[in-house]
Amino acid sequence: MAHVNTSPDSILEILDRGVEKVYPNRENLEKKLKSGEVLRLYCGFDPSASSLHIGNAIALAKLAQFQRLGHQVIFLIGSFTGMIGDPTDKGAARKQLSREEVMANAVNFQKQAGAYLDFNGDNPAELRYNNEWHDKISFKDLIGLASNFTVQQMIQRDMFQKRLAEEKPVFLHEFLYPLAQAYDSVALDVDVEVGGNDQLFNMMCGRDLLKALKQKDKDVLTLKLLTDSEGKKMGKSEGNIVMLDETPNNMYGQVMSWADGVLPSAFELCTFLPWEEIKDIQAGLSAGTLNPRDAKMKLAWEITNINHGRKEADAAQDYFIKTVQNKEMPEEVESKAVPAGTYKIADLLLVLNLCASRGEARRLVDQGGIKIGLADNMKTLTDSQAEITVSPGLIIQRGKRQFIKIS
Repeated sequence: MAHVNTSPDSILEILDRGVEKVYPNRENLEKKLKSGEVLRLYCGFDPSASSLHIGNAIALAKLAQFQRLGHQVIFLIGSFTGMIGDPTDKGAARKQLSREEVMANAVNFQKQAGAYLDFNGDNPAELRYNNEWHDKISFKDLIGLASNFTVQQMIQRDMFQKRLAEEKPVFLHEFLYPLAQAYDSVALDVDVEVGGNDQLFNMMCGRDLLKALKQKDKDVLTLKLLTDSEGKKMGKSEGNIVMLDETPNNMYGQVMSWADGVLPSAFELCTFLPWEEIKDIQAGLSAGTLNPRDAKMKLAWEITNINHGRKEADAAQDYFIKTVQNKEMPEEVESKAVPAGTYKIADLLLVLNLCASRGEARRLVDQGGIKIGLADNMKTLTDSQAEITVSPGLIIQRGKRQFIKIS
């Protein structure tokens, strides 16, 4: 049995760092943590995409804190709920996915989570899939579970109210998503659930259902979200999130592109730096005694180090300094073979996988985001209708960090 660390400083950090609020109250969870009882807690991750992202990593880091104190953590993959799609904050129904799609998306989730959680050792994290129990629920069971909630509870959610006001449809299966997530708490018989503060409604449904069916109180710990300087959540739909399957160079560079206003919360939420050091960094940024560029480079290195290791983080930092700060051509440029001929620039960028569509390619050129030439003579392309004759050694550069050499 794992030994539980009841250090007051460690408990204080768990309850303070990155935490928005604790339900029903902080004192209740603090008392449990001080008792030495092994708590069973989880966070669910729906595989709506083929990679976890930095927002998910915030919850993983909090689970890791609990695991290091000796508590039992569960990494739950929403192999059932992911097919429905969480309606939270969505202005329209999500596209429903098949079981095959969600399982394919989740293939690398445990590996990515392993950068934060220990799935081996004396107190291993537990990996579960929620189709284990949801696939066994009959329609009779569903009616019984649904009787614990009211339409009024569900319809009061902000995004549903907005859709109704705009005369947009609200589908019945979206009502059932919180019920499905709530039953995860019952099936796992947990003491605590961890999640972003945008998941409060779903997590409190789980608290209500667990109490109704098992007469057990579950603590809910909501986490702050990573937001930009205007308070807007960073995420996949906003296009400013960092996916955990990014290459080290891209991960480092993407963090460096974040606005300075993100830094105080990003150090708190996205790193394993000591809590006191985080407070010093935040104070330095606030007082203007710490250069935001230097702080951002430290942040980019820390995040890359967690996900890829020290060696790759060092290399990514060197790459960034050379290619962005010093505007040098990297020593090693990825080569791609392209059939000889003349291409419209949009078609060439598609062939090189530098863009996802011709429309995106044209926008990049119009915005001055594409350079072309030889290593010692790169020029910004300005004509989105230009035709390019490819030849060995020709280099295409997208933005500041992506280079492809024609072979």
